[in-house]
Amino acid sequence: MGSKIVKANTANGHLALQDAELVRKQLWTQVLAYNLIRTLMPQAAARHEIEPRTISFKGALQTLEAFQPVNARQGHRNAAFRIALDQHLLDAVARHRVADRPDRFEPRRRKRRPKPYDRLMKPRQMAKRHILNDFRENEVPFVGSTHARNP
Repeated sequence: MGSKIVKANTANGHLALQDAELVRKQLWTQVLAYNLIRTLMPQAAARHEIEPRTISFKGALQTLEAFQPVNARQGHRNAAFRIALDQHLLDAVARHRVADRPDRFEPRRRKRRPKPYDRLMKPRQMAKRHILNDFRENEVPFVGSTHARNP
């Protein structure tokens, strides 16, 4: 599975989950979904006698999402209906083709830059209060000011 798919499904590769077990489950779920879609694409290509790499992955994903309510409601019907529905799904997946664009390329750049600050992990007002308290405790008076102490 490519890192592009992980990035697309996890907001640029950053997981919002903090529990390691949930992150592991999310990644395995994505690997399973990716492999199922990649298995469906050659089936659709074979049915229409086209190259599997000419079928759009994103188009296949969107088609599966569009068919999901029909599958959920009509899944209990007889086998003939299910076979016909699966054939319609394969036909719809095969319609999403990738155009031949030989001159297309994308520059590789990191979108998220490392920042010199920590992430804000508590409410902003609480963080401001904490900064003000630290500042007051560590305040160094200026020489010549009215607050300066004479030794």
